[in-house]
Amino acid sequence: MKKFGTAVILAGGKSKRMGQNKELLNINNRRLVEVQISKLEKIFEEILVITNHPHYYHGLNCKTYEDIIKDKGPIGGIYSGLVNSSSRYTFFLACDMPVLNIEYVKFLKDKINKEEPMACITLLGEWIEPFNAFYSKDMIKRVEEYISKGGYSIHQLVKELKCVFIEEKIARKYSPNWNMFINFNTKEDVETYLKENEMEL
Repeated sequence: MKKFGTAVILAGGKSKRMGQNKELLNINNRRLVEVQISKLEKIFEEILVITNHPHYYHGLNCKTYEDIIKDKGPIGGIYSGLVNSSSRYTFFLACDMPVLNIEYVKFLKDKINKEEPMACITLLGEWIEPFNAFYSKDMIKRVEEYISKGGYSIHQLVKELKCVFIEEKIARKYSPNWNMFINFNTKEDVETYLKENEMEL
């Protein structure tokens, strides 16, 4: 099994505040998820999308899977991604995140190679950033057990696992304004981002 080769885009969620399905979100006349895929395919051999709308991805360089365990939020999507991944460690991104920092992905891989954790996740203060992170197939059984007991918080679960947590001050060397962790929840978020940044993932 390849150690690093797979990236997963989670495309679930209700998108209520956005007023449209985030999977179809266009930025500068291009679908955001298409831009994400075009960047991810430069450093990953396999790209999976966890979605309830696989027909949205026809013709794109990705495989689509639906949630194995329904209605569990992000932890359910992470579980489905890990089960379907062909790599030991899988990189996870959400479909509403406009920035991919390739140098930071490489940094996370280096940390994993040195410490062999179950996950490699960034901290914002004491709060974890669940995406732009790597999770291991070694987590699958633990996630199953956690969900079976009614758990739903990835934040709580990773506290119980052998994880590498990247401190905020280290991550900010790669992203001083923290834009590699922002996500779009409303149309105003998109407008603000476009005013402050050029559209470059």
